[in-house]
Amino acid sequence: MDGKSETATQFSHFYGEKYVTSNVQILNNATGEFEYIGQQYRYFTTAHGLRIMAFGVLYDFTGNTNYTKVIKAATMVQQPWFLSAVNSSAPIDLFLLLGHNPVRGSGSTLTTVYNKIRSMRPDVPIQVFGGHTHIRDFAVYDTMTTALESGRYCETLGWLSMSGIKSSNYTGLQNPRGVPNPTTPAVKISSATATASAVAPTGTGTSNSSLRYSRRYIDWNRLSFAYHAVGSQDYAAFDYHSGLRVSSEITTDRQALNLSALYGCAPQTWCISCAPFLSNGSIFSLLQTALSDTIVTEARAAIPRLVIINTGSVRFDLVQGPFTFDDSFIVSPFTDGFQYIPDVPYNLASQVVGILDNGPYEKKRDLRTSDFNFHTFTGADSCVDDISYESLSHTHSDLKPRSLFRRQAPPATLTPGYVTKDDFGSDGDDTAHTAIPYYSVPNDLQANASFPTNGSLPSNVDLIFLDFIASDVVSALKGIGGNYTSSDVSYYLPSSFTTNSYLPEYAQKYWSKGPCSVGQPVG
Repeated sequence: MDGKSETATQFSHFYGEKYVTSNVQILNNATGEFEYIGQQYRYFTTAHGLRIMAFGVLYDFTGNTNYTKVIKAATMVQQPWFLSAVNSSAPIDLFLLLGHNPVRGSGSTLTTVYNKIRSMRPDVPIQVFGGHTHIRDFAVYDTMTTALESGRYCETLGWLSMSGIKSSNYTGLQNPRGVPNPTTPAVKISSATATASAVAPTGTGTSNSSLRYSRRYIDWNRLSFAYHAVGSQDYAAFDYHSGLRVSSEITTDRQALNLSALYGCAPQTWCISCAPFLSNGSIFSLLQTALSDTIVTEARAAIPRLVIINTGSVRFDLVQGPFTFDDSFIVSPFTDGFQYIPDVPYNLASQVVGILDNGPYEKKRDLRTSDFNFHTFTGADSCVDDISYESLSHTHSDLKPRSLFRRQAPPATLTPGYVTKDDFGSDGDDTAHTAIPYYSVPNDLQANASFPTNGSLPSNVDLIFLDFIASDVVSALKGIGGNYTSSDVSYYLPSSFTTNSYLPEYAQKYWSKGPCSVGQPVG
């Protein structure tokens, strides 16, 4: 079963009316018609009586197949079903917008939906939860609307609380005792670093709004969760039988997949953006070396070659210590093969990477099942997942005494991590950190090999590149006078040798097999 069918037949059926896909449809092969994968909207009442109208909106994604359809938000908000839902005769205490969609910036369409709702229902609060851009962010749209985005990859648990919703049906407490209650109105305290929205919020809400908000970005780890959990400040007591069962199941599955099989010990930590591009700490300096060494076929080994990959094929940092089968997917889960055009004049081939860098951004492919060429790694070595919390900079004593507010740490013990500034200021991070430096990364990385040893430049080279960017490479060559088409492209290596293969091969050749010294992650 492919991904689209699995989503339609399993996820949406399992979650029922809670699975909301307001602008995503899938082709019904039996009828030949497009149908919504989930519900277009959901109207529900909470346990304490709040009546909510919810929409789930994907950003204007265009990389889908012909079997799916993403309806642009600007089109969706004009459709009769949407207008009817917003103008429902049933009482609505709050509109809820959520989806894989930035809360602001040029790619956000949540503001398009917000603007339409606000124009029709000026006195009803709207709450937005977004994602996609992998940042921590909190945006104020108007005095009755805020939007929260909570990082990436389960690094962040986003927390939002709000009070002051006016409802004749609400049976809960307005300001519960024993917990911190939100105190901040929806007014921008600072100008966040995120870019302005392409379709900026235009509503104003109610000027004398009674709504109050708080937001928090909680680091996704056991220490943070134990710190805030009621009655769980004893470190061992935080274990729960169902959690231990899930951990055991994960361990069993990891062993079955041999995910801890060891390729080698990474001698240092390399990051994507915390160090200047191609500097010693940049992962792209490592990958440049690995590409030069491993992307070679015996029949053409003596021919000079340029190897180009898009930097979006690299997904995460590589930390000093065991580099395992599992880590290879963390660094680069994609399975893009290496194609080439033989004997390209160097004066043309050498210009390609610059053209690609100055052209449209070659985005990372959205992760889907077909990107993971799972197989069982049969390496003889293995790395046991036994790194304890005692080895980390935090200690169990951080858990006491329990606080209702931010986790605090002495300045001298701060570790690198998120330092967030949003529309409510700079106090949203639950755990204080020192900022991780950020350096921009170009679209593409180039490596070379088998160049003349006397330092001269070759007349011709094999121009090697990923099949994911093959059409871009051909276009670049055409743009500078090269007479090349897609028919000139073929695989340089077997298509089974991919972006998920070359770093493991390099590690097996050159890195020690342990015991491995473990370094600190970037953040």
